[in-house]
Amino acid sequence: MKFSRTMVHSKAISIPTIRFDKDSRLTSFAGLVVFQKLFKVLNLRQRIAECFSHLDGDSKILGFPKAFLILVIHLLLGFRRLRGMNYYRHDPLVAHVLGLKILPDVSTLTRTLSECDDVSVNKVRALVRHMTIERIRYEKFPRITFDFDGSVQSTKGHIEGTAVGFNKVKKGARSYYPLFCTIAQTGQFFDMHHRPGNVHDSNGATEFMTHCFSTVKKNLGTIVLEARFDSAFFDEERIDKLIEQGIEFTGSVPFERFAELKKLIEEQKVWNDISGGWWYAEVSWKPKKWKTKASVRFIFYRQRVTIQQKGPLQLDLFTPKDFKYEYKVIVTNKEDCADTVLHFHNGRGSQEKVLGEAKQHVALDIIATHGLVPNRLFTLASLLSHNLSREVQMGAREPERGTLRKRPARWEFSELGTMRQNFLHRAGRLLNPQGRLTLVINANPAVENDLQELLVGQRFAA
Repeated sequence: MKFSRTMVHSKAISIPTIRFDKDSRLTSFAGLVVFQKLFKVLNLRQRIAECFSHLDGDSKILGFPKAFLILVIHLLLGFRRLRGMNYYRHDPLVAHVLGLKILPDVSTLTRTLSECDDVSVNKVRALVRHMTIERIRYEKFPRITFDFDGSVQSTKGHIEGTAVGFNKVKKGARSYYPLFCTIAQTGQFFDMHHRPGNVHDSNGATEFMTHCFSTVKKNLGTIVLEARFDSAFFDEERIDKLIEQGIEFTGSVPFERFAELKKLIEEQKVWNDISGGWWYAEVSWKPKKWKTKASVRFIFYRQRVTIQQKGPLQLDLFTPKDFKYEYKVIVTNKEDCADTVLHFHNGRGSQEKVLGEAKQHVALDIIATHGLVPNRLFTLASLLSHNLSREVQMGAREPERGTLRKRPARWEFSELGTMRQNFLHRAGRLLNPQGRLTLVINANPAVENDLQELLVGQRFAA
């Protein structure tokens, strides 16, 4: 349909008078109805309530389950600091989704969260794990891939449980250093191991990884499990555990801990060409102090460097460097060819994207309160919010990819920030025609298509 110039342009450019009306039943988050349906399908309210059932919440005006659900919705809406609640306290749809008539102030919320305990934290962790397992079971994946890495959460204050440790962005700042496990196929968080900021990246990793694997095996049986990790997790005991549990894995080998690697690479004369400008060599080698007799492979890789490397070469005592190639060593128990092993290991970069999105869109990098337990719950709310943004998209459509060598997510996901722009932050009005609650949204074909796709989707893992 074509429009004339007079149909397009308007002379009415006067500044409107502003009026604030408490009883207008207007909402700024009409798209939240999509997550309200998801909460119902997943029975999320009841499952969150079970996480806090051991606490005496009868005397609380707010209640522990509602306090945690407020955190989840707070992060889904895009607010990073708890003080942001002041900007939607009177939103009728937010209150309706929460099952409240009025939202509490920030002080009430933080006071309620501070009375939670470690048992609550562990139950919420279990909830995150089992919701992810339900999706994997529903999709009947033949294999799943675990990625492990830590991420720093910094603060300027003296927050309970924080410590000064390695922090390349904010040197000398106190921080937490939680360890995260993500699932490559769904782009979701599986679990979290909370730690102070002054520990090594691998602190507690063996027990944490073992628990992740055993939980999946207990619930999913014979599914093939894979793991990828960086050089901080390279350890004989850890690798023995992976082999013992039947986990296929790849890991980076740190040059700094094994001086002989540099000499072996520099003396290597035969390199086999593989795709993408990479060469490899398999050498009969393992650390001298290792006592394990398990079968593992150490594969040496080099890649041609197109840009001249800068820096004093005489100071590179452990890492082999020249002006043509860069090198890496991967340890694995996979029996695939060296090219496939390299692609699989390089696919762990997808976890960096998941962590980056979570920091940007669900405040994973934020320390919200002064208490340790509330901060752990806030981080878990971040994980759950991110997972729900993935879940609502997985529920709406079939997987778009198969199992590729790099193990990317099986769906093409929209970031939560994009979802907010497209439909979540959409104005609407709550009405009650003939006693039926109705949400009225301004007509827009693109918004209508998105909402209908996500609301009608029947592939939720109930």
